[in-house]
Amino acid sequence: MNDYTEAEVQRALAEDLGVAEQGITVVRSEAGLVLCGDVESPHRRDEIVRLVHEQFPGIEIAADIGVTRAAAPTEAEELA
Repeated sequence: MNDYTEAEVQRALAEDLGVAEQGITVVRSEAGLVLCGDVESPHRRDEIVRLVHEQFPGIEIAADIGVTRAAAPTEAEELA
């Protein structure tokens, strides 16, 4: 892993047509890289991790990617 690896991973996430993700932050750790952020589904998180593992096979990857609700609410919000 070199000094530019974080930027290379960030670029790969943004430029890959299947992922096109700009909301994930890449941070270097003692063990490798940590992917941080939120996505709309577990499938999306898995695709991001898969892409990074495929394009950067020699680097240890940890995913700290949360899943946020992206669907419309199922109940009405009451305003006071």
